[in-house]
Amino acid sequence: MRNKIVIVVLAAAIAATAQTPGRKIDFPVDSPVTAVSSDWSETRATPRGGAFLLDVHAVLSLRNSSQRRIRGVTLAVLAQEVMPGGKGSVSVPSLDVGPGEAFPLRIDLPLLCPLGAGGPMVEVKLDGVLFDDLTFYGSDKLHSRRTMTVWELEARRDRKYFKALLEQAGGEGLQKEILSNIDRQRDRPSAGVQMVRGRSTNTDPERELQFAFLHMPDSPVDPTTGAARIAGNEARAPHINVQNRSDRAVKHLEMGWIVKDKQGREFLAASIPSDVSLAPGKSGQVSEDSALRFSERTQIDSMTGFVSNVEYSDGSYWIPSRAALNDPKLRALVAPSPEEQRLFQIYRKKGLGGLIDELKKF
Repeated sequence: MRNKIVIVVLAAAIAATAQTPGRKIDFPVDSPVTAVSSDWSETRATPRGGAFLLDVHAVLSLRNSSQRRIRGVTLAVLAQEVMPGGKGSVSVPSLDVGPGEAFPLRIDLPLLCPLGAGGPMVEVKLDGVLFDDLTFYGSDKLHSRRTMTVWELEARRDRKYFKALLEQAGGEGLQKEILSNIDRQRDRPSAGVQMVRGRSTNTDPERELQFAFLHMPDSPVDPTTGAARIAGNEARAPHINVQNRSDRAVKHLEMGWIVKDKQGREFLAASIPSDVSLAPGKSGQVSEDSALRFSERTQIDSMTGFVSNVEYSDGSYWIPSRAALNDPKLRALVAPSPEEQRLFQIYRKKGLGGLIDELKKF
């Protein structure tokens, strides 16, 4: 009898959810983007315990309702803000959307929604919009301003690089570089690593392993010493001492974390973001209360760190130059920027002529 009651309650909850609006796009009144249409037909909800497992697949059509060109958009996608697995986000960099123009944005996320929560099962909110003058609109709860600004600066750097290559080496030289980059990224090793927050439960004996560092000549911040705790296939609690070599105060930086295993394989395993307060010439520490967990067959042998981006207290940024990224280790391990990936896709779809036309737009 009890099983029948549970089935009836579950069916009622599903029916009630089906009768309420299943999704909601909630943008501010003065939002620079507005929703034109949305297609949620591929979204599915499956009961699992006391919750729904939502397989969210949607395509939104958004319009630039501002008077500036849009370079990036980040949306928060929520099924439940406090429940683990109840929220996610979608960011679209490398846009070039003029005033009044519409553009598609696809959402593909798994989310958990508690049974009987009421209201929409999925709610979409605007976290931020980045414009072509690097100004920003939005709540920035997901720190999307920083992320999208770095992406846009990387995009400008990479477009400049490929345009210069086109001018110097012609279409043949550009094509050779594009094909070389595509081949290299196809062969880029994958670590199969998980980031685990908090203290690790690994019971293997721990040892402290020191970081080596890649020093970029133009980096405003220099890593000096650092270490992490190693236990079996896990590396946890990294801490890196850094010095501000510039004449400006630094408030945020990110460190790339490269791991080499005992078989000689190297992986770009993680990025360590850190809010800091570094006056010119001063030192500080970057740390992370987390662990990298690799597959069981991965035994960590050495680690290398490098500064991947810096934000100054005045809101300006430093990113590595293309010359710095040509370091053999970085060239083999670092993924291409979102803009470089977009240019690769244009080459695949439209060929060299299509890529050249795209580079000439800016």
